[in-house]
Amino acid sequence: MESRCPGGEKMEYLAGIDIGGTKCSVSLGRAQGGQVELLCREKFPTPGTPREAVERMKDSLGRLLSSAPQNRLSAVGVSCGGPLSSERGLILSPPNLPGWDGIDILTPFEKAFGVPAFLENDANACALAEWLWGAGKGTRNMVFLTFGTGLGAGLILDGHLYRGACDMAGEAGHIRLSQTGPVGFGKAGSFEGFCSGGGIGRMGRALAEERGLEEKRELFSTAAGIAEAADQGDELALEIFRRTGRMLGLGLSMLVDILNPELIVIGSIFLRQEKRLRTPMEEVLKREALPLSLASCRVVPAGLGEELGDYGALSAALNGLREKKKNRYQEEA
Repeated sequence: MESRCPGGEKMEYLAGIDIGGTKCSVSLGRAQGGQVELLCREKFPTPGTPREAVERMKDSLGRLLSSAPQNRLSAVGVSCGGPLSSERGLILSPPNLPGWDGIDILTPFEKAFGVPAFLENDANACALAEWLWGAGKGTRNMVFLTFGTGLGAGLILDGHLYRGACDMAGEAGHIRLSQTGPVGFGKAGSFEGFCSGGGIGRMGRALAEERGLEEKRELFSTAAGIAEAADQGDELALEIFRRTGRMLGLGLSMLVDILNPELIVIGSIFLRQEKRLRTPMEEVLKREALPLSLASCRVVPAGLGEELGDYGALSAALNGLREKKKNRYQEEA
């Protein structure tokens, strides 16, 4: 378990709960003038059942709050992979969280800490964080792509988070880019199949087998292994990243043409492999996207680095408070 926290002068707090398939992070931030400073956090492996996980998260948040007893918690934000219902606060059987079927994730935190809690899809939460405090600050139309274990998008359109009719907006990983190719999101040749850690590993393993490179099969089964080989100048590894870059450009061209964003922010693998992905990505983007739309759009790596998930959960809390306040004003008008 990792924990870090400074001393406690009086401040207003937001709490963030980032729930992943293998690990969870509980964080505490100070809200001031629309900005949030990440003050402390604890990380731990995701417990085996939802009940165990919720209890562990509540205990962790209680410890973080005890370090500054004079301060007041304003809200809790929960970030989790979909499908989910942000309106009802339900986690609805995400593929990376088996057994989390119709879980009411917000009520336990609201009862335990006496503050409102808000739920966001993890890609949406990261989009909010990058828009509020990261690479997308100051924009009105922005797309965030996760590009990690899987691939999903969070959409900021006309200065607002866009969730869609049932919290399923931005599932860009499901778009089919080719009739054949690595499987991602349950679909061969999908955007996620080509542009995710899992997809890159499947592509690497298949190419190693296809070319009879048995000695490379295990190393090339993960994106990290392929990156390690690329660092040593391995030509097949470099070709895999070129292929990934080209398919990334193809997928982005669709987002550019449909959404006309001024900025596309990409996290995780793009952040670490930009030097290998950017040139083939841009070649395809220039060929496939509408020139006028592309001229108005930049593609950049995420600005919040490895703490993006924590900032995403905190942004879910802050955005939830803002939406609640806005709705109250509209009801009173």
